[in-house]
Amino acid sequence: MLTIDTHAHWYPPEWVELLAKEGGDNGAKIGRNDRGQVTFAVPGMRQNFQATYIELGLRLKMMDDARVDMHALSLTSPMVYWAPPEFGVKLSQVFNDACAAAHLKYPQRFVGMAMLPMQEPSLAVQEAVRAAGLPGIRGVYMATHVNGKNLDDKSFWPVYERCEALGLPIFLHPVNPLGAERMQGYHLRNFLGNPYETGIAAASLMFGGVMDDFPRLDVMLPHAGGTFPNLIGRMDHGVTVRPECKHMTRPPSTYLRRFHYDTITHGDQILMNLIRQVGADRVVLGSDCPADMSYTRPVDVVERLTGLSTRERDVILSGNAARLLKL
Repeated sequence: MLTIDTHAHWYPPEWVELLAKEGGDNGAKIGRNDRGQVTFAVPGMRQNFQATYIELGLRLKMMDDARVDMHALSLTSPMVYWAPPEFGVKLSQVFNDACAAAHLKYPQRFVGMAMLPMQEPSLAVQEAVRAAGLPGIRGVYMATHVNGKNLDDKSFWPVYERCEALGLPIFLHPVNPLGAERMQGYHLRNFLGNPYETGIAAASLMFGGVMDDFPRLDVMLPHAGGTFPNLIGRMDHGVTVRPECKHMTRPPSTYLRRFHYDTITHGDQILMNLIRQVGADRVVLGSDCPADMSYTRPVDVVERLTGLSTRERDVILSGNAARLLKL
């Protein structure tokens, strides 16, 4: 049984090199800090690229220490939507090719979540098709919004149609959360902004008809679904009284099991509540490695939940992700 971490971030060296070389000509401010790390900035987003996010040798040691067998590798902020579409394609292709190379070198340790240039959906469809043919690509990585557009925007329908046809699950992740200008202090942009963003994205997919129109599309929500599962009762009531939701033919709570949720709650009781709410078969292991907000020992988090049966523990650590990622 492979323990599979579905929420693990990676910047391939060649991706960082491309960003350093051409990012400045494509609207980003590129530099280096006093430690020699490449730095990046566009309005609303800043990033510096640390070795723990880049070097696979360091990553393998972290995985071994955490008793994690496999990472499903994904980008994180700044992703690629900030870039002009042609450069977004180039960044996406370099990332996806690097994931395939990492998988070929370490087939039992790494698979990839493809990056798509969602700022131009026609190009995103083309890259989804190309990436799906690469070794080790097992899903698609998508932000919770695309340059301010919610995920129910009709321009994204062709991307969802292609992902469903290719059998590629979509893993969501926040980037530049709504209201970030009011969350500059106390790291609230992460503590609160990221879970709020996930809730907005899931609700948009549900209310906007994406989950109905693409019934075979699998969507994985980070940070245990953020606000979405916790506020589902409020939405259930809302559809009975609000005219904006009169198109809904069934309660929002019936959509809970259309999504999968990672284990990142930082609260054991909250995680147990989620498992009982959505079912153990809809929960997958996640760590947010190697961020400072990550679980450094995500397997321990699941194993210490004494209320789980052996079968429930096994499907969360391995079985559900293996099914989704077709391992």
